[in-house]
Amino acid sequence: DNQLTGSIPSEVGLLSYLRELYLYSNQLTGSIPSEVGQLSHLTFLLLDFNQLTGSIPTKMGLLSGLSRLELSNNQLTGSIPSKVGLLSYLERLHLFSNQLNGTIPTELSSLVNLEATFNLSSNALTGTVPMDL
Repeated sequence: DNQLTGSIPSEVGLLSYLRELYLYSNQLTGSIPSEVGQLSHLTFLLLDFNQLTGSIPTKMGLLSGLSRLELSNNQLTGSIPSKVGLLSYLERLHLFSNQLNGTIPTELSSLVNLEATFNLSSNALTGTVPMDL
């Protein structure tokens, strides 16, 4: 584990050929910059076990090649963006242990490659689990 502090700079969006971003298990604060959505070659985004706040950027739905999205154990708020359902290659989705609220978007039913893990536990989600999940 590292001890990185501060926020993720918006300039991360300039790393246009970045394929994997591992910043988990640090002490990062602030929100996830929407510029992350510009990383069109990204396959792994692991930001879990930090102190990130704010909502999950809807621009994450632009990361069409993403296979792992791990944002667990942060302090993220707001709802799960329906655009996450566009991540057709997603195999692992970890959003547990945050402060997410609202319902589980029905669009997540289209994530047919979710084989490894899909974990939304320990949040403030309401409603029903979509039938096709």
